[in-house]
Amino acid sequence: MKRSTKTLRLAAVASAGALVLAACGGGGDEGGDTGGEAAAKGDGTLTVGTLLPSTGDLAFLGPPEFAGVDLAVNDMNEAGGVLGQDVPKATRADSGDGTPKIAPGSVDKLLGADVDTIIGAASSSVSLSVIDKIINAGVVHFSPANTSTAFDTYDDKGMYFRTAPSDVLQGNVLGNLVLQDGAKSVAILARQEAYGEALADNTEKTIKDQGGEVSAKVLYSVDATSYTSEVQKIKDAKPDAIVLISFNEATKIIPEFESAGIGPKDVQTYFVDGNTADYSKDFPKGTLEGVKATFPGAELTGDFRNRLLEVDPKLKDFTYGPESYDATIMSGLAAEAAKSDSGEAISSELINISRDGEKCSTFADCVKLIKDGTDIDYEGVSGPVDLNDTGSPSKATIGIFEFQNNNNYKNTDYITGVVE
Repeated sequence: MKRSTKTLRLAAVASAGALVLAACGGGGDEGGDTGGEAAAKGDGTLTVGTLLPSTGDLAFLGPPEFAGVDLAVNDMNEAGGVLGQDVPKATRADSGDGTPKIAPGSVDKLLGADVDTIIGAASSSVSLSVIDKIINAGVVHFSPANTSTAFDTYDDKGMYFRTAPSDVLQGNVLGNLVLQDGAKSVAILARQEAYGEALADNTEKTIKDQGGEVSAKVLYSVDATSYTSEVQKIKDAKPDAIVLISFNEATKIIPEFESAGIGPKDVQTYFVDGNTADYSKDFPKGTLEGVKATFPGAELTGDFRNRLLEVDPKLKDFTYGPESYDATIMSGLAAEAAKSDSGEAISSELINISRDGEKCSTFADCVKLIKDGTDIDYEGVSGPVDLNDTGSPSKATIGIFEFQNNNNYKNTDYITGVVE
């Protein structure tokens, strides 16, 4: 594993202008500094709910996300709980992947359990389908995995947050990676929904800004059962690189690529966070060898990996486990800073505890500082997690990975960037 971490400055192919990325502003200033005054009183017990995928094409993300939340709850309780009370085990609900739309019913279940903060969903489109229901109930909506740029301008009443960066950053890193590898003509095949379209658009923009050509950008329906026409359009574009922005339907699309003569062995292929998974049981050995991938997140340390495995020994994928942990810990720290566990109170302090204070990296250390009257800057296991005024990370790391002969992936590099 290559352990160097570059800044985004080293990712630029031709233009120094891509060093600091400008995400869309607006929609979130309400969650900023309120001087620590709680907007409403809670019941004294921080109650966490999870809206994460147990079923659907993102189900592989569920186990590490659940484990991250559960580990955070354990750590908070070992440090004396939140506001002097143990945090109950998180109430779980299945988000699915948007087809079928089970998330609204799952949110009803969580709201019925009187949760103060909901960790999830993994899918941007799923979160967009329930965000109003959550925030209108006065509950914090905190996703560990949403990356769509749609949230940067959404009127969320200051109640929506995420520990995953906007796709402005991943699109920049991915686009630059493709060009650095020598591609001049790139085809993009993406899901037709908030996540797929936003990432495709930002990847396309970077490629074009850096002088490359996007010979085709094809979107497919999220409930498609066949991709024949879309694959043919990609083939007709005669690209020298293909970017596939999908979920687990990659297991169906890759064989269609191969049948069309544009499989990973024929054309350099790139994956993203939605389809970077262990495919060792899905394809014959060597099928994905050489495929490169990007997904948000700092390097997963051996210590934290082992701690997640203690919670769930069956874990094979760890994607967004750190981000789920951080979202939960930050909710607890915000409740401590606000001296209330209500959703409104937590939202009023989340940005404050994430930046511009004394750095601390564990719940126990951070709580001690808060009780001493010190403004804190929580440093997460997923990265710096400095939230901007829209509730999204202003600093983030994107990992670059390469699939091996066993159809599993290995890290090759990390690139850190700033989103303003």
